[in-house]
Amino acid sequence: MVFSSLSFIFLLLAITFALYFLPFGRVYKNVVLLLASIIFYAWGEPRLVIVMIAVALVAYGGGLLIDKYRSDKSKAKLIMIITVALIVANLFIFKYLNFAVDNLASLGLNISIGEIRLPIGISFYTFQILSYVIDLYRGSVKLQKNFFYLLLYLCFFPQLIAGPIVRYSTVEEEINNREEKFDEIIAGSKRFIIGLAKKVILANGIASFAEIVYAGTFEVYGTAMYWLAALAYTFQIYFDFSGYSDMAIGLGLITGFHFLENFEHPYIATSITEFWRRWHISLSTWFRDYVYIPLGGNRCSASRQIVNLLIVWALTGLWHGASWNFVLWGLYYFVLLIIEKFWGGKFLKSLPKIASWCITMFFVSLGWVIFNITDFTALQYALTSMFSSHKVEWLEMYMTNTGIASAAFYFIPCIICMFPVGKYVKKIEENDIGLALSNVWHLILLVISIIYIISSSYNPFIYFRF
Repeated sequence: MVFSSLSFIFLLLAITFALYFLPFGRVYKNVVLLLASIIFYAWGEPRLVIVMIAVALVAYGGGLLIDKYRSDKSKAKLIMIITVALIVANLFIFKYLNFAVDNLASLGLNISIGEIRLPIGISFYTFQILSYVIDLYRGSVKLQKNFFYLLLYLCFFPQLIAGPIVRYSTVEEEINNREEKFDEIIAGSKRFIIGLAKKVILANGIASFAEIVYAGTFEVYGTAMYWLAALAYTFQIYFDFSGYSDMAIGLGLITGFHFLENFEHPYIATSITEFWRRWHISLSTWFRDYVYIPLGGNRCSASRQIVNLLIVWALTGLWHGASWNFVLWGLYYFVLLIIEKFWGGKFLKSLPKIASWCITMFFVSLGWVIFNITDFTALQYALTSMFSSHKVEWLEMYMTNTGIASAAFYFIPCIICMFPVGKYVKKIEENDIGLALSNVWHLILLVISIIYIISSSYNPFIYFRF
């Protein structure tokens, strides 16, 4: 089940909120959310929901032991390491074991195992529960003695499948002590509608452009169309992923939870460093706090900093998928950030902002090509096409696929919406007339989004596979 489906909006979500807002206590409301979350996950993964519950049990048991032996630091650390290792091993088995075996087989080793099905959202909920275990050991959060509340934190349906990666410290107090406010329910509903529109209108609308070009031939589409395809996917992945995050944050707000922002208009960045401060913030800060800083961060020699960054970005790439193109994508950003850190950053700051923005977007768009195409032969073909000089056969292109013209239309709203237009909406809402107009606009946007859902086929979020 996905957020952008009629079954979610008019069935699961409607029933969940109808039950949730009955005048009963916090325990009742948490039970409703937990059951809704398990149903939401089990809808598409009925067997693999057991894996998620097992991960929660490991973290729960490990947490109890860490708390019990807190006075003995060596024992507490050993328990933390074992618990983390078991959780990471589970991620490795389900996400990377087939990848590892395939690569070993390519080296001549005769190893064969059955295909292991990847649980949806395993990378997200694994990192969430790891934050609980590690922060509990560090003493920055309290032990959760109620297993079902820990499970609720892990599988809370708004952010379960594709983030943001919510740390336990963010919602620790709100699990038992939160308040559903009318203003926040309205704000959360609007945020959900904006996210839904991002996904079903913008992301799905622009998606077919890149798909058409990559399914065609260079001789027809030429260099210019391959660059436009890269830009189309750049917009698609942003509005797809940030749309999901908006919906998750909005649903959390409706139920009294306050998730941190996951995107801060990353495509207005004027450097790669700034881009990663704005893109998938929950992931980049997770790697910073749980990998980069424990390795020594930037509090060491330049050579050690480079090694630390190499480890972080190799893991960042690998986190996204068991494929070499993701590792290459992570290393691509490692190289860019090293260049920027030791030389390029000063150069970018010396340029006019429009120039540094163009340079940043050039490298970001190029990176999304590496991210998007998992087959190395197809990736090489696409990159070669982008850096060749071949004109577009316009007539033959339109005759081959007329749908590319309608897909190209979405470039205009995508370009507009990548800028922080939301702040202007908030200014409009400061007076009663503006607020009424804003409410009407959000209702219209919801109706349009529903129409798009009805008229389109199933289209899951890109980050579901991670």
